[in-house]
Amino acid sequence: MIVRILGEGQLDLGEEHLDELNELDAELSAAVTAGDATRFERDLTRLLDRVQALGRPMPDNDLNVSDLILPGPDSSLAEVTALLGEDGLIPG
Repeated sequence: MIVRILGEGQLDLGEEHLDELNELDAELSAAVTAGDATRFERDLTRLLDRVQALGRPMPDNDLNVSDLILPGPDSSLAEVTALLGEDGLIPG
């Protein structure tokens, strides 16, 4: 699956990593719901770091459509709140 991190580019990520990423996404969603800025920053960094560690960067000229779009590392709590759906940032 193709994952875009806003401001960072796209990565190709195997679907076998979805369970692990959904756990990190659930922790991030809980921090956002609680309005806890400290936990939000920690959990967003953990999620994005893990996506970058597990994914393979896509070439800049690749025009594949992203399956998931994640906020960038400098996103605010309010910006991520606006992006959250019922399933968090990563459906599943």
